[in-house]
Amino acid sequence: MTFEEARDYLLEKARAMGLEAEVLATYSRELTIQAHGGRVEEITQATQGGLGVRVVVQGKTGYAYTEERTPQALDWVLREAHENALLQSETGGFLPAGGELGRHDLLGEGLSAPLEHKRQAALDLEAGLRADPRVLQVQMTRYSERETQATLGSTQGVAGAFRNGYALLLSSAVMGNGSSLKQGYEFDLAKEFHALEPGRTAQQFLHHTGRLLGARPLKTGRYKAYFEPKAFAPLVGMMGWFLLSAKNVLEGTSLLAGRVGQKVASEIFTLVDDPTLPHGLASRPFDAEGTAARRTVLIENGVLRTFAHNSETAQKMGLANTGHAARSYKGVLGIAPTNLFVQPGEGVQMDEGIVITDLMGLHAGANPVSGEFSLQALGLKVEGGEVAYPVENFTVAGNFLELLSRITALGRELEWHPMMHMVGSPMVEVAELSFAGA
Repeated sequence: MTFEEARDYLLEKARAMGLEAEVLATYSRELTIQAHGGRVEEITQATQGGLGVRVVVQGKTGYAYTEERTPQALDWVLREAHENALLQSETGGFLPAGGELGRHDLLGEGLSAPLEHKRQAALDLEAGLRADPRVLQVQMTRYSERETQATLGSTQGVAGAFRNGYALLLSSAVMGNGSSLKQGYEFDLAKEFHALEPGRTAQQFLHHTGRLLGARPLKTGRYKAYFEPKAFAPLVGMMGWFLLSAKNVLEGTSLLAGRVGQKVASEIFTLVDDPTLPHGLASRPFDAEGTAARRTVLIENGVLRTFAHNSETAQKMGLANTGHAARSYKGVLGIAPTNLFVQPGEGVQMDEGIVITDLMGLHAGANPVSGEFSLQALGLKVEGGEVAYPVENFTVAGNFLELLSRITALGRELEWHPMMHMVGSPMVEVAELSFAGA
């Protein structure tokens, strides 16, 4: 039985039982090729898939899932979700009405290259790194690809399916120059395998990590900060998204609660989530409840315009549903972004300050509830508008909302960073931050 046939079987059974039910089936395939020492060390391929059922009975919601698609397993999972709903408290749960959403292939033939070509990409990436005598150890060179499929349906009329995926080159190595050692990593993502270039990825690693060799301790003080996209994107993806999730607002953990329509950031700062980007690696035609995808401006010219909602949070807050419902077949209803990005600006002209190239320990050193962060970092000292020398052994600290309010310039080019979703950022100039160093 296919996933679509299993979905239709479950919905027919639910209707016969007089139940309100939603079925989400997801399937993922991952291929990983790891090279080391001039040979392919490991090739792994894994698949995972299943069906998750959500049943609502008089405002009470129950969930269950199965990875089997036999009639017996499907009958069980529907009964289990129904029984789980009856055991819950009434929370105002409901299934939104919907319609036919169609079938969408957002990936096409992007990952259809021969396996040998993918093996060679991993080998070429390692060779490109080892060609530089400053590379003392190559810890990892890897080609990976991921394909996902989702099938959704409900007794309220929702029906649709889509497919997406991406290819990835990833490397990690240690470079040295005299007594100075630096470990770094580099990645490149694309919708299509043929858009990846191992030589380019290797050169990017050599440039980004090599420029940090010979770093000096940074003197403690307050400096203008220039966040490179690789450093700023994870900060926005973790701290910013936490504050903008309506689920966290309702739970009382977001500092932005009650501030829609107010200025919360610099007037040049705009934050967007757009699942409709044509080549977006996290694009989708609809969310986990069947709400059609659309571009959402969360913060516009510094003003908070909306939180990210699914149908339940939107109803509880009396606001429009933004189509950010998310769940896996094993999980419960939540909220998640897709292609979340900082709108690029007019460019950054460096004068004096610190270029922050890497932030470390984000999950331990950043508290999204309080907005405070204190993070180890690597960077470059800027003097007279030019990079003077690399710096190390320092932390950068502050409050995330204060940081947003101090943004004074934004770069012109967007770069994407993979998290649980995709986060894009240009270079970000911040007027002043606290740096604790030597």
